[in-house]
Amino acid sequence: MERKLQDILDSAIPLTQAMGIIVERYSGRELTIVAPLANNFNHLGTAFGGSLYIACVLSAWGLLYLRLREVGVEGNIVIRKGNVEYLRPVTGDIVATGTLPPEEEVAAFIDSFNRKGKAKMTICSVIEVQGKVAVKFEGDFAVVR
Repeated sequence: MERKLQDILDSAIPLTQAMGIIVERYSGRELTIVAPLANNFNHLGTAFGGSLYIACVLSAWGLLYLRLREVGVEGNIVIRKGNVEYLRPVTGDIVATGTLPPEEEVAAFIDSFNRKGKAKMTICSVIEVQGKVAVKFEGDFAVVR
């Protein structure tokens, strides 16, 4: 599954190649992607805010993509709204982990999509530095047929 997502990111979103994004781990509930600082630094030598945002969006979007494919749901996933908080500088590689909401919300989301052909869900992502949250992201995603 991770390889398929990596192929999609590389071919459909060319920016991911420039950022050096790698799909690292998928557990069914979480997706972690990594982007090297060497491709994503700013004038201060820390991770660029735009790269941090994109990494969070992609960890959430990719998580939803993989989870839906596991249950046989195919639709177009788009982000409707995203909020990010930058809490501390990211001084190393960007490691963004998206996490699904509780399983009952995911089930209701899938049921809504199956009945109406569209559904929306909020997915959160974080980037940690030395065990502390450096970036918090919350994105509203929609899936439509």
